[in-house]
Amino acid sequence: MDTKHTVLEKYFGYTSFLPYQEEIVDAVIAGRDVLAVMATGGGKSLCYQLPALVFGGLTVVVSPLIALMKDQVDALRANGIPAATINSSLGLGERRIIERVILEGRIRILYISPERAVQPSFLSLLSQADVRLIAIDEAHCISMWGHNFRPEYRRLRALKERFPAAPVIALTATAIPAVQDDIAVQLALKEPARFVGSFNRKNLTYRVVPKARYFPRLVAYLSEHRDDAGIVYCFSQKATEDLAEKLHNKGFLALPYHAGLPDAVRAEHQEAFSHGDAAIICATVAFGMGIDKPDVRFVIHTDLPKDIESYYQETGRAGRDGEASDCILFYSRGDYGTIRYLIEKEGGDATQKDVAYRKAGAMLDYCETAGCRRKFLLDYFGETYPEEPCGGCDRCEAPVKVFDGTEVASAVIACIRQVGERFGASYIADILTGSKSARIRENGHETLPAYDSGRYTRDQWLLFIQELVGKGFVTSTGGRYPVLVLNERSRAVLAGDLVVPLTEPRPEGVVAPEADDYDEVLFLRLRRLRKVVADLDRVPPFVVFHDRSLKEMAKFYPGTGVALLRIYGVSEGKLQRYGRKFLDAIDKHCAEQGIGPERRSG
Repeated sequence: MDTKHTVLEKYFGYTSFLPYQEEIVDAVIAGRDVLAVMATGGGKSLCYQLPALVFGGLTVVVSPLIALMKDQVDALRANGIPAATINSSLGLGERRIIERVILEGRIRILYISPERAVQPSFLSLLSQADVRLIAIDEAHCISMWGHNFRPEYRRLRALKERFPAAPVIALTATAIPAVQDDIAVQLALKEPARFVGSFNRKNLTYRVVPKARYFPRLVAYLSEHRDDAGIVYCFSQKATEDLAEKLHNKGFLALPYHAGLPDAVRAEHQEAFSHGDAAIICATVAFGMGIDKPDVRFVIHTDLPKDIESYYQETGRAGRDGEASDCILFYSRGDYGTIRYLIEKEGGDATQKDVAYRKAGAMLDYCETAGCRRKFLLDYFGETYPEEPCGGCDRCEAPVKVFDGTEVASAVIACIRQVGERFGASYIADILTGSKSARIRENGHETLPAYDSGRYTRDQWLLFIQELVGKGFVTSTGGRYPVLVLNERSRAVLAGDLVVPLTEPRPEGVVAPEADDYDEVLFLRLRRLRKVVADLDRVPPFVVFHDRSLKEMAKFYPGTGVALLRIYGVSEGKLQRYGRKFLDAIDKHCAEQGIGPERRSG
C-alpha cells in the first residue's frame, strides 16, 4: 500500500500539503468520521481523493451538480486515477457499463448525486461493491440553518447506516458552529474529528468602487485582463443578458447565465466558460455552487450582495488555484432598496426578517468601512486578524490619511438631533447634501439649519456616518429600519469636549495587481497549447495543467521529464500524457529567445 506522501506526489504532482489537509487525511485513514470546514481553494477534494487511493476499494462521493462531477472525474482521470460518475445525463447503456466496472472493482472514486445516493437500487448496487469511504461534499446543504438547504441531503444518513464500517467525511466551505453541529447529527457521524480552517484567502484582493458610471470602469479593467477568466455577478436575469450583450459589443467573449435560461443553454454556457471558449460569465447567483474552475482571476459584483456570507462565497470562486485574483464590488447605497425588496418578498416571520436586515446592514458596513476589508470579513466570521495592513484590499494599498473631523462630526450629530433621532444614515446624508426628495419636503426638513450645510458628496457623508458609528460617536439601532441616535460621546462632541479623528475621503479606483516573476510570452504560449490539448481531449484546460503550473514552467524552463515533474501539479500521469508537447514548446521558445542551458532546470 502506497504511503500518503507517495500518493500525493505520484498522482497529484504535489510535494506538500495545504493547511489542515494532512491532519484530515490522517484522521480519515485512521478510520474516523470527519467534519471539515475549509475555505474555497483550500483543497477539500484531496482530503478524500488521497485516502481513496490509500484505502483501495471504492470511495463514494456525494456531489450536488453534474458539471462539478464531470470536472472532478476528468481531472482524476488525467492523473491516472480510475474515476466515474453516474448521473441523469447518462444513457442506460453507459450506466450499465459503469455499474459493471464498479462491481469488478475497477473504479476507485465514484461521484453520485444526493438523490441517487439513497435510491434502494443504488444502495443495493453499493452493497455488492467494496465501499471503503464515503464523502459528502457541500455538506452545509443538509442544514436548514445554512445557506442552499437541500431537503434530499437529509436522507444521506442512510449511507452511514448501510455502511457503518466506512468512515464518512463531510466537507463544506462555510458553516457556522450551529450548522456544523447539525451536519454531524443529520449524517449520524460518530464522534467526528472536526477541522475548521482559516477564512483568510490571502491571494484575493478586495476592492470596493463607486458604482456611478461603473460600465466604463468595468470595460477598462476587463481590457487589462483580456487573457483572464472571470465572473461578473448581477442582480437580475435581464441585467446579466444586457451586460453580456454590451460586453460582447465591446469585443469581449461574454455569456449570460441565469435560472431563466433553458437547461441546455445554461449547460452550454457553463461548458464554454470552463473550457476557455468564453472568458466572462455575466451571472446571477444561480451560477455558483459546484463551479470547479480554479483559474477564475476576478469576481466582480455590479450590485450589492444581500449578506456577507453570500459575498464571501461568491468571491471565493476567484483564485481557487492559489494565484492572485481580484474581488471588485461596484457599490451604491441605493442598492440597499433592492435588498429590502428581496427580504420582504422572501417572507418569513419578524425575527427572520430582522436577522436578514442586520445581515444586510453588515454588508453596508463592509462597503463603507474605513478600515481593512480583510479584517472586517474575518472579524465577521469570528476569526482574529492582526491590526496591520493586509496588503490585499483597497484600504490597505494606500496609507489612510486622518484629519480633525470634529466639525464634520458636529454637523452629523446636529442633524440627527434636529430630526428628532428618528431617521437613518441615508436620510441624514440627504439633508446634509440638500436633497430635494419628496420625503424631506413632506417632513418639512428643508427648513432645518442642517439642510444643505455640508460640503461633501452624499457618499462621503455616508462614509463619515459609518465611521462615527464604528467609533462610538453615534449609535445605530440596527434591525429592519436602522435609526441613528445620540449618546454621551455625541453630546460631548457638541459641547466641544471631544476631538473626532476621521478618515480623509479619497478617490476610489480599480488597481491592477503587480505582475508575477515569470516569462509572460512563454506563459501565454503554453496557455494556447493547453487550450489545443484540452480541446482534443474534450476537457477544460485546467484539467491539463493549472495556471500555476504553466507559470512555473515559464519561470524555470524545464528541459527534461524529471525537471517537469518538479513543477507544481505535474503528476506522473500528466507527464506521460502531456509532457512531451509542453517540453517541445518550452524548447522552441528558449531557442527563439536565446535562453541557454544555464537558465533552465534539467
